[in-house]
Amino acid sequence: MIPKIEKQIYTIDASERILGRLAVEAANFLRGKNQPSYLPYLDRGNRVVVFNAEKLRVTGEKMEKKIYYRHSGYLGGLKKQTLEELFEKNPCEVLKKAVYGMLPNNKLRDKMIRRLKIYKGEISTF
Repeated sequence: MIPKIEKQIYTIDASERILGRLAVEAANFLRGKNQPSYLPYLDRGNRVVVFNAEKLRVTGEKMEKKIYYRHSGYLGGLKKQTLEELFEKNPCEVLKKAVYGMLPNNKLRDKMIRRLKIYKGEISTF
């Protein structure tokens, strides 16, 4: 029998944190890898709240060189957007895409990403 685990809420301050390292930390909390009863095929993760997303840092030349692609499905429908453009438009989406890419590609992925809340600035209560 699998023991019942109470889910916790982890708050992370993203100011002056590096994007990839913060995404790994958030993904591990969402998966529940910090708990002793971790099983990869069960959703035992916690809620994660990240604030100050606009103060994230990116190392190297990723701001200019990293490109996000999406396709509409029509011929010639490939859209490109650099990390810098997406970060100016919505810094929360940059972090969400990074965490989403670090979660396992299975049925649990969408359930896990729903428990991630990202805010641009300071939050007093949530």
